[in-house]
Amino acid sequence: MKSYFLNILILLIAFTSVCYSQTAEEYFDKAGAKFNLMDYSGAIAYYDKAIELNPKFAIAYNNRGIVKEQLEDHSGAIADYNKAIELSPTAKAYYNRGISKDILQDNRGAIIDYAKAIELNPRYEDAYYDRGIAKRHLLDYNGAIADYTMVIQINQKSADAFYARGIAKLKIGQKESACLDFSKAGELGEVKAYEAIREYCQ
Repeated sequence: MKSYFLNILILLIAFTSVCYSQTAEEYFDKAGAKFNLMDYSGAIAYYDKAIELNPKFAIAYNNRGIVKEQLEDHSGAIADYNKAIELSPTAKAYYNRGISKDILQDNRGAIIDYAKAIELNPRYEDAYYDRGIAKRHLLDYNGAIADYTMVIQINQKSADAFYARGIAKLKIGQKESACLDFSKAGELGEVKAYEAIREYCQ
């Protein structure tokens, strides 16, 4: 009888342990909640737990990389994006890694990642826009114009793209066309466009 009750107790302890143990998905959700509260250290702790329970949890690596960006740990973010891409090569993971490389002034590396993101998602507006910025940093103004034009084809209300394209056109001497872009950017709400018009288009 004593043995019977001991076995019951062991089963109850095991059952309680199972009931209170958390899954990788639950830690993942808690990490997201911490991120929304801007508790970035707390978010990383929960992503760590999720990854510990599921080492192949690609989106957890990706999201932990995003949190590390908020903490300005760009190298750490890239390491997480590398793992996310290894496990599940998504457009978003390539784009995020491109952002990190851009911040670290690795413009060429960023362009490669943005290009991969666009290959996986040909209508990735942000990837075209940020690739345009990276190209502009490398003084490839024609390449930047081509990317901003793609943004505008995807989203004709992108004031940022019209403005940025106008700046790039100025760099290669296309003043009249640049002023048209500034005018359109201003119509769409970009305040800096009117400053550019006053400076370059009067």
